[in-house]
Amino acid sequence: MYAAANRRAYGVALEGRFGQAYNEQAFRYCLEIERKRAARAKRPVLLLLLNLKKPRPDTRIDSALASRVFHCLWPSLRETDVVGWYREERMIGAVLTGADGECPPEVTKGIQQRIGEALSTGLMPDVARQFRVRVYRCRPQLKG
Repeated sequence: MYAAANRRAYGVALEGRFGQAYNEQAFRYCLEIERKRAARAKRPVLLLLLNLKKPRPDTRIDSALASRVFHCLWPSLRETDVVGWYREERMIGAVLTGADGECPPEVTKGIQQRIGEALSTGLMPDVARQFRVRVYRCRPQLKG
């Protein structure tokens, strides 16, 4: 029983033709690993976050919409990028691996635009406009 529960804790929330999306616990684990790698390599880690612009405390992204959003993301990212739930059913994330150097603001702005366009193309326009797309530069994880 413990092994089955443990597999669910660190698991894949959705698999598709272009990739897989991890549940929150697995996604955060991957984020921490990448932060440690980035610290050793002295390079940044970029974190892409998508959430609804005007969420209420009880607002969740239902599984059908989440599936469509993940399917929009996968072709717009690299195979090495990690996609999943940053906050289960509330915020979708992607760890953008392998960023070089300082990663200037125009790079993050370009990523935001590319993802925004992917959402606009793959979703109904009124649905795509409900999402906020942000890219953050994460501090490396130096310990552990």
